[in-house]
Amino acid sequence: MFLKFLRPNNLSQKMMRVIFSIYLGVTCLITGAQFLTEYLQTQDSILNELKQLDETVRGSVSTSLWQYNQTQLDALVAGLVKMPIIEGVDVLDKNGKNIISKRSFTPTSAPLSVFDTESELYWVLNEKQILLGSLILYSSSEVVFDRVLFGFSLIAISAIIKLSILFWLFIWAFDRYLAIPLKELMSQVNEVQLDQNITKRIDLSNIENNELSQLQDHINKMLSAMEMSREQLLQDEQAKRKWLEDAVAKRTEALQISNEKLKELATRDSLTGALNRGSFFETAQHLLILCQRQKSPASFVLMDLDHFKMVNDTYGHFIGDQVLIHFIHTIQTLLRKSDLVGRVGGEEFAIFLPDTGMDDASRLADKIRKIIGNSILEIDGKTITYTVSLGVESSELKDQSIDALFKRADLKLYSAKIKGRDRVET
Repeated sequence: MFLKFLRPNNLSQKMMRVIFSIYLGVTCLITGAQFLTEYLQTQDSILNELKQLDETVRGSVSTSLWQYNQTQLDALVAGLVKMPIIEGVDVLDKNGKNIISKRSFTPTSAPLSVFDTESELYWVLNEKQILLGSLILYSSSEVVFDRVLFGFSLIAISAIIKLSILFWLFIWAFDRYLAIPLKELMSQVNEVQLDQNITKRIDLSNIENNELSQLQDHINKMLSAMEMSREQLLQDEQAKRKWLEDAVAKRTEALQISNEKLKELATRDSLTGALNRGSFFETAQHLLILCQRQKSPASFVLMDLDHFKMVNDTYGHFIGDQVLIHFIHTIQTLLRKSDLVGRVGGEEFAIFLPDTGMDDASRLADKIRKIIGNSILEIDGKTITYTVSLGVESSELKDQSIDALFKRADLKLYSAKIKGRDRVET
């Protein structure tokens, strides 16, 4: 029977060969499209996983870069490379030069294709974003093939089984039960039904103007009506999906804005914009440990506005608040981006100076004292002047806690107040 299919000697067998060949071609195209769709969807899914993973580890990598913690950075990158979806990791500095680069493959065993996701690394300091570099996560076609291999096998096996079964059923039915015109018509109708492909149309060969042609026309009209109905349903579904995606996007944006506002409220003093006490000491502790590891000096400056209660009692709390704002803004103009300033009490402020010895810290403190002492504020027709007392302390090799620096600086600040205020005590 198979030989008859290859070498047809009558119209039924010829039509069977034509119809089945078309079906085979369409099946191959559809199967190929399924393969491609599955591959692309899986690649997109892996790319989304890379982006989610990037968002998860971005903060830790940024922290390691900011703290110059090469050990922690190496551990993070090594852990990432071990993940099934990651083929390589690059950490670049802000100039695009490699800080660390690791691959799970060798040049001789490189994958067929590699794709990646890249994000910039920032450190937020004094409400400013400092660009540290970028993080690149790589995946490859091998990862995609590993995921879709089972699905590909099922699709191929299913296609082969369907083709084999339909081949023998068609030949048997055509040869035994159907006349030539009706056999051709039914073959095409069955093909449409089995494939559920309503875009296909019945096209009989050597057809006359009779009931078969009328039936063909009616069937084609029905398929056209079904196709139009399906297209309308698809358009409605796409419109609903777009509306839902827009609604989700707007909600997500609103949540992100809210989270940023909450983060700002949690770390900043609402009046002056300086770091609050908790955030200041936490960040200063990390910087102190980093300086100690690098055997670099660090200094702590504790400041208290002289007779500030008298300002509030004399001029009111509104003017008192303006004095505090003026004080912190003046200090910020004198500091580096790497320096920290925080409000640790009502009128008490602190500065942490990484990579700064006692001499430089003392000069900065005296500069602050002079600028503040020479400042004249005009608020609501009132002329305000004020002074500040400062205690300066530098780190020692034994210092592992910011509290130790704070206590020593506090003693020196107390000494400055005892000695007459408006002075720097070192």
